[in-house]
Amino acid sequence: MFKKKLESIFIGVILVALAVLGLNSYKSYMFKNNDLPDSYKQLIQSKEQEVLANIKRHYGIDLRIPMIVTDKFKGRLYGLTSYDNGNITIYLNKKVMQESMDYMIDSVIAHEYAHALMFAQGHMHQENDGHSRQWQERCVKLGAKDCQQYVNQKEIIMSKMPF
Repeated sequence: MFKKKLESIFIGVILVALAVLGLNSYKSYMFKNNDLPDSYKQLIQSKEQEVLANIKRHYGIDLRIPMIVTDKFKGRLYGLTSYDNGNITIYLNKKVMQESMDYMIDSVIAHEYAHALMFAQGHMHQENDGHSRQWQERCVKLGAKDCQQYVNQKEIIMSKMPF
């Protein structure tokens, strides 16, 4: 009798786990193969407006730079700011947004705009591969919570823990 109940509980747990796994797989597939959800677009647009207002307030520059969300990045790069013949473009990696949208909003957008601001101000080749003290100061003034050169994966994972 006890063995039968234990088997039933075990089968129930396996079925629930399979259902959760299937749901997560479906959500990942839908995210990967569809346009960015409107809620994400609104978060990105809101943060972008905040950063642009900070640029105007602190530096007196009305900066208009295209920001493109793409799934063409290789690896786990969160964002990239490019400068090509006077044209500045910011790219955000869609592949990491589903798992790290908070980090994208809290830090990456301002991080990339700090690079764009450096380019716009003529600071093309600074020490430390673009992450100089000048860049860090701009990054903070633009509203980033974290102005590190690279993403701290452990920090992102730990921020999702319930404890």
